[in-house]
Amino acid sequence: MRFCRVAVDGRPRWGRVDGDAVHLLSGSPLEGDPAPSGQALALETVEFLPPVVPGVFYAVGLNYRRHAEHALSTGYAGAVPDRPEVGYRANNALIGHGAPIVKPVDVSGRFEAEGEVVAVIGRPLRRATYEEAREAVFGWTVGNDVSAREWQHRDRTFWRSKNSDTFKPMGPWIETDVDPLVQTTTVRVNGEERTSCPTGDMIFDPYEYIVETTRYITMHPGDVLWMGADSLCQLEPGDTVDIDISGIGVLSNPVRSESDAPPERKPRQPWN
Repeated sequence: MRFCRVAVDGRPRWGRVDGDAVHLLSGSPLEGDPAPSGQALALETVEFLPPVVPGVFYAVGLNYRRHAEHALSTGYAGAVPDRPEVGYRANNALIGHGAPIVKPVDVSGRFEAEGEVVAVIGRPLRRATYEEAREAVFGWTVGNDVSAREWQHRDRTFWRSKNSDTFKPMGPWIETDVDPLVQTTTVRVNGEERTSCPTGDMIFDPYEYIVETTRYITMHPGDVLWMGADSLCQLEPGDTVDIDISGIGVLSNPVRSESDAPPERKPRQPWN
């Protein structure tokens, strides 16, 4: 089943995707089994929002061997990870399918996309076993970890290189009936394939990360865990980048320059 969040009359609403229609729901599927509202919208007309607003935005780095070896060769990393260690991103960076990625005017050098599968947590977890971790994932969505590399290497933290507004597209929906570890992740720019890899070709799988994280931190429904990327590709204003994970969906976003698209002040998105 596919669940999404869309803007209706300026407000976020949950919906269930069925074919070419979005059937609006009375509440969040993360909080129960919401009834259909009786209202349906054509899929091609809806404005997608990030499919969930996480309480905690977890993110994994260097979780694919090719990416880790690239980081080693460029001096960015000192070793391939030998245990699952999670990091964090900021909700302000989230945008939905179709919304523009805005490149700040003072970004120079490598401005890159990273296609990632994203786990959406569906129940509270503390000290989870591997099987409990598997059962606790509500579903899966697609993420694009946009990064400004000169900022990443220059700053003491990732505060702007990975967390600037619009740097974390996510969507278009949450797919609940898929095994992400047997899918394929493909990144296209302007329709041209730039990278492709087996989605499950990870150093540590999502459930190993959940087990390790919940040894110390309680995870809650709606938290997300971005699982890292196999490789990177350069973006420029005017491009359109598609992150296609088979069995889940295609996340597509245009790239704009900040000088062409001044940032908007947007209110924080409530759950429903």
